[in-house]
Amino acid sequence: MKTATLLRTAAAGLLTSAAAAQTPAAPAGLWQGSLKVGPSSELALFFDLKGQAPTLTGTVSVPQQTTEKLPLSSAAVRHDSLLLGVEVVHSRFAGKFSSDGQQIAGTWFQGGAQLPLTLRRGTVAAEVAAVPRRPQEPHAPYPYRSQELTFPNKKAGFDLAGTLTLPAGKGPFPAVVLVTGSGPEDRDETVFGHQPFLVLADYLTRRGCAVLRYDDRGVGQSKGTFKGATTADFTTDALAALAYLRTRPDIRPRQVALMGHSEGGLVAWEAAAQPGGPDLVVSLAGPGVPGDAILLRQQADMARAEGADSASIGGNFRLHRALFAELRSLPADLPADQLMAKLTPLIKRQLPGLSAEQTQQQVTQAARAFTDPWMRSFLRTDPATYLAKVKCPVLALNGANDLQVAADQNLPAIARGLRAAGNHDVTTRTLPQLNHLFQTDPAAKSQYASIEETFAPSALQVIGDWLSAHTK
Repeated sequence: MKTATLLRTAAAGLLTSAAAAQTPAAPAGLWQGSLKVGPSSELALFFDLKGQAPTLTGTVSVPQQTTEKLPLSSAAVRHDSLLLGVEVVHSRFAGKFSSDGQQIAGTWFQGGAQLPLTLRRGTVAAEVAAVPRRPQEPHAPYPYRSQELTFPNKKAGFDLAGTLTLPAGKGPFPAVVLVTGSGPEDRDETVFGHQPFLVLADYLTRRGCAVLRYDDRGVGQSKGTFKGATTADFTTDALAALAYLRTRPDIRPRQVALMGHSEGGLVAWEAAAQPGGPDLVVSLAGPGVPGDAILLRQQADMARAEGADSASIGGNFRLHRALFAELRSLPADLPADQLMAKLTPLIKRQLPGLSAEQTQQQVTQAARAFTDPWMRSFLRTDPATYLAKVKCPVLALNGANDLQVAADQNLPAIARGLRAAGNHDVTTRTLPQLNHLFQTDPAAKSQYASIEETFAPSALQVIGDWLSAHTK
């Protein structure tokens, strides 16, 4: 689930003064750094730079997330500074070299966030060592069939690409469509080196269900454009997947489930409220309350896990509550410059101690985050609108230690919404010690990358047993 946390103080300046730093003679080579991305969670980044200054080429790798090396869209040395662009993930880095050329201290910019990042000379051995161990990841040969395929989203006018796994035998089989959480995700929902949808698909196929998982629009082999798409758009993709499966003779057309993780749960509610929706829904940490309520709780829980004091948590809560209320009152298509004009006095009132420059930084960051169509739509969407129309059987699960979509906030709301629909086949469960990715996480620190487990076996069994009982 995306977050909308604003920096409460000015972004940290570059750590080495221009007077002391000099352009290194050989900026090419392997550089590595660690990026803090959550409560006690860090990502190791490796930049492999080639060529001669001032213009370089290169790649960036994040071994904890993927084995793929992403191309740098730009790489340049300007006096004592290194400027890198990674357009494929809408990110950039700006930093200054130390006087000996062995360190680059700077800032990583992505999605409105500005995170400190210091690079040092790296080694191939360190890059290899950063690849995490994932013992649950399945490997061939498999006791089932796997097909790479495409299917059309006729409403949007493009094809989506995915993988369908089919149990041994002739069929027809019950089927499950997996829907990823927020952000551009591949068919395996690859995150922090984990592939939860690969593990889910393997487990459920071994238990007799066909499983279709697909790349988000504009990701991997899927066509279309991710940027600018909203949850409603992703719902049309899920409905297209359901429609495709129901055309296949090896699939039972009245036993096709939609299983959504995080924002994918919201997609499942929206799809189930429409004609052609799923016959069964499994929500994995799906929202039950409006987006602004989820983000306010998420920010507080994650800040508390990081050790923030009550005063700073309260101040951040009041700031964002005021921001979200203002955004809900404004037209969804308000241009960025007008949005900034509206937000400036609000931020001045909420953060009176900031300088004019710091206030402008906060306003610019807020405008960048909140002009995103997805965010504007998410803040306004109330799942209750759709839950009241969901008539099919539902299993809704949350981890007790989920810091992103809190179980005690969302599961009761889901149950209330489904009762309003007169839906009597509803199971909601809070699973002990599990986090947002359904990993065993007793300390509730959301250290996703450092946890070897991809998906708790206890959660897999709950899902598999429920699906088996409803597809006999």
